[in-house]
Amino acid sequence: MIQIFNVSIGVLIALAFAAVLLYFYVKDVSQKKHSILRNYPIIGRFRFLFEQFGEYFRQYFFLNDREERPFNRSTRSWVYRLAKNEGGVIGFGSTYNLHESGALLFVNAPFAILEEDRFPAPPMAIGEGYCEKPFIARSIVNVSGMSFGAISKPAVQSLSRGAAAAGCWMDTGEGGLSPYHLEGGCDVMMQIGTAKYGVRDSEGNLSDARLREIASYESVRAFEIKLSQGAKPGKGGVLPAAKVTPEIAAIRGIPVGQDSLSPNRHLDIANIDQLLDMVMHVREMTGKPVGIKTAIGGWDFMNLLCEAVIRRGLVSAPDFIAVDGGEGGSGAAPQALADHMSLSIEEGLPRVIDALIESGLKERVRVIAAGQLVTSARAAWALACGADFVNTARGFMFSLGCIQALRCHTNTCPTGVTTHNPRLQRGLVVEEKFERVANYCRNMNKELDMIAHSCGLHHARELRREHVRIVQADGRSIALNMLDPYPKQIAHPN
Repeated sequence: MIQIFNVSIGVLIALAFAAVLLYFYVKDVSQKKHSILRNYPIIGRFRFLFEQFGEYFRQYFFLNDREERPFNRSTRSWVYRLAKNEGGVIGFGSTYNLHESGALLFVNAPFAILEEDRFPAPPMAIGEGYCEKPFIARSIVNVSGMSFGAISKPAVQSLSRGAAAAGCWMDTGEGGLSPYHLEGGCDVMMQIGTAKYGVRDSEGNLSDARLREIASYESVRAFEIKLSQGAKPGKGGVLPAAKVTPEIAAIRGIPVGQDSLSPNRHLDIANIDQLLDMVMHVREMTGKPVGIKTAIGGWDFMNLLCEAVIRRGLVSAPDFIAVDGGEGGSGAAPQALADHMSLSIEEGLPRVIDALIESGLKERVRVIAAGQLVTSARAAWALACGADFVNTARGFMFSLGCIQALRCHTNTCPTGVTTHNPRLQRGLVVEEKFERVANYCRNMNKELDMIAHSCGLHHARELRREHVRIVQADGRSIALNMLDPYPKQIAHPN
C-alpha cells in the first residue's frame, strides 16, 4: 500500500513537472519579444538567469581582489576591518600594484615624527567672520549627502549616532531633514537640492520660514546648496515611487507613491550672480555658514565664480565648496551620466584649489572633496591637493554592512541600507552598526595622521602636493606638485 502511494506521488510530481515545462515551452515559442526564447524555448531562460546573477558570480568567484568596480574586494574588506576596529594590518606584502598608472605613493621622511611630537589634526572653522554662527568642524572625514529615502530609517539613525560618537558631521542629502538625522545629536549639514525638499513652500519655492525653522535646530550647523553631484551631473535626484512612503513624502513635501524627480538645476539660479545672491540670502535667513556642492566640468565655472566674488566682495563668497567627482555616488542615476559626465575628482579637485589660490580666496573658502575617497590614502591625496575636508557616502555605507549588491535603486537592498522593506531593514541593527560608523570615521582620521607622520609631518592638515607621487604609464612616478603645480596668486580680493 505504501509502495503504491509513493509511486502515485512520484507520478503526480512528474506530471506536474511536465506540465510546467509544457507551459513555459508554449509560452516561449509563442512570444515575440525575445528571439532567444522563441528559438530556444526553456533552455534560453538560462541565458537571462546567468545575465541577472552574473555580476554576483564575478564578484565572489571570478574577479581578483583588485579588479572589481566601482570598489574592489580589497577596498571593501579594508573598510570592513576599520569599521569592526580590527585594524588595517596585512601580512606578506601588499597586493597594491605600485607600477600601475595612477597608483598613489607618499614620500616617506627619513626621520619620521616621534610619538611624543605628534598631535591630532586641529579643528577648522567654516564661515568664521562672515556669519553669526560659524561652524567649528572637528573631523577631517565626514558623512557625505545621502537622503532619507535613498537610504533607510535605520541607516540614517546609525549614521547619526555614529557621527555624533566620532565627532564628524552628517550631510542630509537633498531629501530634507528628518527626525532621524537629529536623534543621534551629531552635527548636521542641511543640503538644499534643486527641488528645495524640506525648505519649500506649497508651490515648491524656497521658503524663508522653513529655512529659519531648520536653522533653529542647534545641531544643524551649515547649509549646502547643491548644484550637481558626481552620480548625475546635469540631472536632478531620482527617488523611485516604491521608496516614496507617506513619511518621506511629508518630509519632502511631495505626493505619496510617485517618482520623486528633482529639476536638473535650481529654477531660481541661472548664473553666478544669482548663485551668490542665493548664498547670501540663505546665510542671512539662517545665520549659519552656506556653501555649494558641485561636480566640475572645466575651468569656466570656478574662474567665473572667483571673478564674481572679487568684484562683489568676500562677504558674497560661499563659505565652502564641496567638490564631487564624476566617479558616481550612492544615488540612482542614468548610466550615460554616471559613466561619462563630469571630471573625476583627480582632475576636478586641483582645478578648484588652483582657482581659489590664484584669486586669493583659498583662506576664505573651505574645500570639501568627495569621489570614491573611501580609503585613508585617497583621502590623504585630497588633503595634499589642498582640500580641507573629505566627504564619503559609500565608505560609510560599507561600514553599515553594504555588500555592493548594486541594487540601491530597486528597494531590494539585502543589507537594509537602501530599502524601505521592513523585512530587509531588520538586518540593520542600529545599536550594532552605529559603532561601526564611528569606528570607520575614527580610524580614517587616525590613518590620515599616520600617513602624515610617516611623511615627517605633525598631522594630516600639513600634507602638501610635494608629499605625493603619482605613477605614470611607464611605471615611473612623478611628484604631484610637478603634475599639478601650485599656481601664483594673480588677483587680490578687496
